[in-house]
Amino acid sequence: MRNLPLHWKIFIGLCAGVSAGLAARLFGFESVIAGPVSLIGALFLKGLRMVAIPLIGASLVASVAGLGTEQRFGRLGAKTAAYYICTSLLAIVTGLILVNIIQPGSGADLGCAQQVQELPSATGRFSETILNIVPANPVGAVARGDMLPIVFFALIFGFFVGRSPQGPRERLHRFFQDIFDVMMRITHFIIAFAPLGVGALMAETTAEHGLDIFLPLGKYIVTVALGLGLHAAVTLPLVLIMFGALRPLRHLQAVMPALMTAFSSASSSATLPLTMEAVQDNDGVSGSISGFVLPLGATVNMDGTALYECVAALFIAQAYGVQLDFLQQFVVVVTALLASIGAAGIPMAGLVMMVVILRAVGLPLEGVGLILAVDRVLDMMRTAVNVWSDTCGAVCIARSEGEALGKIAR
Repeated sequence: MRNLPLHWKIFIGLCAGVSAGLAARLFGFESVIAGPVSLIGALFLKGLRMVAIPLIGASLVASVAGLGTEQRFGRLGAKTAAYYICTSLLAIVTGLILVNIIQPGSGADLGCAQQVQELPSATGRFSETILNIVPANPVGAVARGDMLPIVFFALIFGFFVGRSPQGPRERLHRFFQDIFDVMMRITHFIIAFAPLGVGALMAETTAEHGLDIFLPLGKYIVTVALGLGLHAAVTLPLVLIMFGALRPLRHLQAVMPALMTAFSSASSSATLPLTMEAVQDNDGVSGSISGFVLPLGATVNMDGTALYECVAALFIAQAYGVQLDFLQQFVVVVTALLASIGAAGIPMAGLVMMVVILRAVGLPLEGVGLILAVDRVLDMMRTAVNVWSDTCGAVCIARSEGEALGKIAR
């Protein structure tokens, strides 16, 4: 076991957790899972979240400060934004086509009158999301864990560190680079417990929900899963081949530990330390590019979430017998794109942002109650796709900047 690759250890832990959760439901010892086993999973997630903010902040400042010219900063930013917008739109269109073909909500008897449980308030209008990007108090944003303001401030700070006179620039760059190096050492220590933490998270999820929740919403689950599968297995590999001349299977193998952690934790932000390690150590992407692209991706690049929100909104409309015309579906597409940018990289963030989309097309907010039962499992799937897209973007942009990436290059 000691020499087994990390992704296989995580896979074994994942399977063991599912088996333990099902056994707990079968033999009636869910309290054991809800107690000490749940504590293990919570500690693992807290450990990842503990390092996420200092790791992201130091990485972005050091990476942007070390980019050199303003032209390179602008070039990387333009490439990153173009990749994120294009892949998210491709994901949304995939979901839109599938949900119109399969019609998962048509004729569904799902108790549409049920009330939705209280959810955290959505971020509101897109203008509010834009306004919230600029932190009134950067320290307060760090304390609250608001990723978008932290990323914005780190980018601005790193940019002007790079424009400072040589002495302060070198000292500050070295300072933040040293912080990043220390945080990576802490991250490696936490990641060593990933198989145990992933197993505990899966055991808790399976013990709580079992397999029964899948039956009434079968067509909806199949539609979302099929859309996510097509985007992950067809669209993104084609992007790797066409725009990066890279080998998708080798890249998949390189980032598998991050994908399994994303699937079990349903948090792209918590998975970020593992994602950065996999892309740098296994793919050979430089720290300056991975430190710039991946923290941004964990915050604003949500391909899986965007696809899910589009499918879920149309599923709710179909379940309520509401026919959305072309213009209304276009509004869903645009709102899903903007909402996915505003969604935090935490569990159930996409569900919260669903309120924004339902309001945009005039659908009843109670419709969220239709999909609550299976959201956790779908959240795990879409988070894995989010992280997979982030890693594909990092290697494609690194390739476009002239990095060799010998391990995964064609």
